[in-house]
Amino acid sequence: MTHLEDLPIRADLRGKTPYGAPQAVVPVALNVNENTHPIPEVVAHDIVARVAAAVIGVNRYPDREFTELRTALAGYLGHGVRPEQVWAANGSNEVLQHVLQAFGGPGRTALGFAPTYSMYGLLAAGTGTAWVTAGRDEAFELSPETAVAAVREHDPDIVLLCAPNNPTGTPLSLETVRAVADAARGIVVVDEAYIEFADPGSESALTLLAGRPRLAISRTMSKAFAFAGARVGYLAADPALVDALRLVRLPYHLSAITQAAALGALAHAREMLAMVDEIRGQRERISAELERLGFRPYRSGANFVLFGGVEDPHATFEALLARGILIRDVGLPGSLRVTAGTETETTAFLEAMAAFAPNRIEA
Repeated sequence: MTHLEDLPIRADLRGKTPYGAPQAVVPVALNVNENTHPIPEVVAHDIVARVAAAVIGVNRYPDREFTELRTALAGYLGHGVRPEQVWAANGSNEVLQHVLQAFGGPGRTALGFAPTYSMYGLLAAGTGTAWVTAGRDEAFELSPETAVAAVREHDPDIVLLCAPNNPTGTPLSLETVRAVADAARGIVVVDEAYIEFADPGSESALTLLAGRPRLAISRTMSKAFAFAGARVGYLAADPALVDALRLVRLPYHLSAITQAAALGALAHAREMLAMVDEIRGQRERISAELERLGFRPYRSGANFVLFGGVEDPHATFEALLARGILIRDVGLPGSLRVTAGTETETTAFLEAMAAFAPNRIEA
């Protein structure tokens, strides 16, 4: 049998492993930051009808410029964003890949702030872009001073800011985004995959777009829209930056079915986002209860909580899995991450975690 190492694979890809969280069929899956609430039935019926209508015409290529979808996404984003400022692809990972293909590549560098989303480094490697990371402040925060110092030290062609950050959940201030955008000579991408879960009153980096042609704001429908299986991500930026992404996209990269499904979801944005407040409430419940048990939950503006104070993360992960509860070991010492699910899922997780609590009192 031929093995991967027997093939003439690129030298810089040897020894690497594909991205992927552990997968298992369990009663309580809280490991990949999905929205665990199902799509409302009335919305699902409308999406199915739109997809069925699109299927009738799949003998023809879809709208290459996905004009109707871009218009709908611009309307959802608000902040004066126009359709010509919007780009979309099969998940925000593909959107970010387009950015790296257009503005990265051999001899160019992308900068991130570790720990952060692990796909950034993989996307950089896949496009031949050098990937460098700088550190964060205490408790995974990122101040304007720390971020700008890293930009000046590394002089990157692309800066990737995850806001809120994954896997830590840390919110990112507009002051930090503004400082980085003004200091960087290259492209600055603010990945707002979890922004809908931010505390009420939090401002999006969309407010900083005007007059900054090298700033891009990436979003996804996977999280708050409960649309992970549909694979729809998008970006807002200056029209010239969007034009650059056209140079590297594959022909007709967004299928007619994908476009139809996304339009259906956006037409029901209010219903699709109705569970966001509940998820935010479960996030706060998780943080409060874990702190009471003696763990250290970190500040989160996302739909998950990273918590420290875990004596043996791997053993805890395995013990929870044995009880049908799947969370995530993200490789940070003494820490684990859990998605804020439904009230029932959250209860199951918290009851199970009580057995590992530093503050647990033996009977």
